[in-house]
Amino acid sequence: MTDNTSASRRQLLTMAVVGGAGLWAAPSASADPHHGHGHDHDHHHGGKTFRLTVLGTTDLHGNVFNWNYFANAAYSDKAGNQIGIAKAATLIKAMRAERGASTCLTLDAGDTIQGTPLAYYYAKIDPITGGSKHPMALAMNAVGYDAAALGNHEYNYGLDTLRAFQKQCRFPLLSANSVDWNTGRPVFPPYVLKRVKVKGGKDITVGILGLVTPGVAIWDKANVEGKVKFPGIVEQAKVMVPRLKRMGADVVVVSCHSGPVPGSSYGDALPYPENASTQLAEEVPGIDAVLVGHAHLEVPQKLVTNKVTGRQVLLSEPYYWGMRVSVMDLDLCFERGRWSVRSSSATLLNANTVPEDAKIAALVRPAHEKVLAYVNGVIGTCTEAMSAATSRYEDTAAMDFINLVQGQAVKDALVGTPQADLPVLSIAAPFNKDAAIPAGEVTVRDVAGLYIFDNTLLGITLTGAQVKTYLEQSAAYFQQVTSAGPFTPEQVTNAKTPTAPNGTPDYNYDIMGGLDAPLTYEIDIAKDPGSRITNLQYAGAPIDPAQEFVIAINNYRQSGGGGFPGVTTAPVVDNRQVEIRQLLIDWVTANQQIDPPSFASTDWRLVANGTPVVITA
Repeated sequence: MTDNTSASRRQLLTMAVVGGAGLWAAPSASADPHHGHGHDHDHHHGGKTFRLTVLGTTDLHGNVFNWNYFANAAYSDKAGNQIGIAKAATLIKAMRAERGASTCLTLDAGDTIQGTPLAYYYAKIDPITGGSKHPMALAMNAVGYDAAALGNHEYNYGLDTLRAFQKQCRFPLLSANSVDWNTGRPVFPPYVLKRVKVKGGKDITVGILGLVTPGVAIWDKANVEGKVKFPGIVEQAKVMVPRLKRMGADVVVVSCHSGPVPGSSYGDALPYPENASTQLAEEVPGIDAVLVGHAHLEVPQKLVTNKVTGRQVLLSEPYYWGMRVSVMDLDLCFERGRWSVRSSSATLLNANTVPEDAKIAALVRPAHEKVLAYVNGVIGTCTEAMSAATSRYEDTAAMDFINLVQGQAVKDALVGTPQADLPVLSIAAPFNKDAAIPAGEVTVRDVAGLYIFDNTLLGITLTGAQVKTYLEQSAAYFQQVTSAGPFTPEQVTNAKTPTAPNGTPDYNYDIMGGLDAPLTYEIDIAKDPGSRITNLQYAGAPIDPAQEFVIAINNYRQSGGGGFPGVTTAPVVDNRQVEIRQLLIDWVTANQQIDPPSFASTDWRLVANGTPVVITA
């Protein structure tokens, strides 16, 4: 490839790198003697050196197009981020063209078939188990992935749906630590070996290992219990990496659906950590690179020193939803009859710098059009507009509506059971700041926007004392203040943002409400976390610590997500595996009208030393 024929392609890629988060510069093609465009020279110094490029995506979550189904509009570029595998595909193809397709491997690190109405439609409305084709399989097959790791959300729709998706993929779905409940043997291929041809030299064998966060055991307990177990990432890699080496792998790359920052949202509910990619690199010898997923973080390059060998292991996480593509360059040298990695580096390419790949877009357009018709179908009306924009810091009708529907569904399920007469409370979290139900006609899309996760509903029992403890945990979401303000929302919440990756996600702030009678409380954010809930009352009287309540709760929370106290061991009195989003849609379809004044009330508020906190958005 001569310089002038590849100049425009290099310009595109340089733009993509510079157009990222502005934290890194584009590599200069001329400064690096091993840079891709001179690959004939680079790869074949008598077969002694070779640059292997691993291209990676992760957490695509059912996003093919740069389209927000809940807003019925394209994602704008004001935040610098456009999404979807159709855009990522353009970057992947350009990199293959620049580096040489035969020197590139393309991997994904999981969470593929859940997250958009497009994905929901082909799991539930026109399910792939009935023969329809999954749009993510169509798109990923067209891109030409070499392998993908399973993510935890792959299990959301049960094993039948996952197996149907697996059959439709023309590349292996890997998961070394998804193992049979009884035999302990992997129930998906644990790894795959790929041969990379070297002109005039010995072929390179690349072992690709797939691993998933063990949290599946908790979050999708209803789908996997008695069927699939999830041993630890490090533990399983210690078994599999030596096996890959014995099978002749010169290079080992792990596609790991587990974040780079150590820790677990489920505390010690499992003996294995949720986010273990860094420990994996530190503790398991023989790994050269890790494509990281699950945490939705933007990590261009992280070098981790292996504690056993002292060698550097390369980590890269390409954000999520196809907004970035990882480019991991592994420079190999051939010594004493074998290939090994001499040095490595990584960068991210930004999807907002390129158009969608026309072939992928055309392939998935018919499915997209079907889903647009589904989500834009009118199912009822609303007497006045409801917005979730301020739900993180004030009581809103939008959250009250979710709690109403959840509470009613659990109460209906308890008819004829010993818990039928217990008071029902419900919890909801402000998942989506953009959610809004308009006055007038209401569509599936409007309602679905209130509940963007595919959680199912359960009923558990807690005492009044446990309710208070639960709310204290939720109230830790807020920063401590010394006055009643005025404040901006950012000054009172500990929200997780790109600039505060260790903050609390909005979905881990729970708002509790009563179904038959009000549950009211104040959150005093001048006080220390753990002693903030004041004036906690049920039905207008101080809550009885011994009173038993039924709590309508989602499966993520009940199974330990967010580490809320008391819930994982609480008796379960209802678990019909009904999706909450579908309950909301069904409620509107059945009732035909949402009337916020009939159910909305101010039941909680933020105070500082008893004085209401003023927040100016």
